[in-house]
Amino acid sequence: MYENLDELKSSMLNCRKCKLCKTRQNVVFGVGNPNADVMFIGEGPGGDEDRLGEPFVGKAGQLMNKAFDILEINRKDVYIANIVKCRPHFNRDPEEDEIKACIGYLRNQVMIIKPKIIVLLGKIALQNIFGKEYKITTSRGKWIVKKGIMYMPTWHPAALLRDETKKIEFLSDLNSVVKLMKK
Repeated sequence: MYENLDELKSSMLNCRKCKLCKTRQNVVFGVGNPNADVMFIGEGPGGDEDRLGEPFVGKAGQLMNKAFDILEINRKDVYIANIVKCRPHFNRDPEEDEIKACIGYLRNQVMIIKPKIIVLLGKIALQNIFGKEYKITTSRGKWIVKKGIMYMPTWHPAALLRDETKKIEFLSDLNSVVKLMKK
């Protein structure tokens, strides 16, 4: 266990635990408020994220920022991270060995930040926190409580780029998060 995010980040900048290290430009650690009440977890960095070293800065991230603006969520007040910290080649889903190599970093982030709410963005985040039996299609929009943390599974913003009909559900799910934050 690390004392703070800076220690954790410096420990993983030269990570070589899986093959993703061979093709990455940057480790995409996470960004935001280290004392955030709300944490967003995606699956892994895309090309823009790999290039810039920051999660959710590409098209999916821009869409998420628009949702934040609509719901008056300040990106600087939340914390944003991913299951894996290096880009899977060609934006494919992370493989089991890659997730196993990286999930400890995410667990440490959660233990340091101590969020009250975690938004799980997409099936990869959902299934790697709760298990393969969980499906995003049936779990999204429904609160799950585990170890005192409230989890809200929802669509990954990239899914909204492929299917605009999911935008309303995504906004509704994030609105539930905002309502809980205000309580």
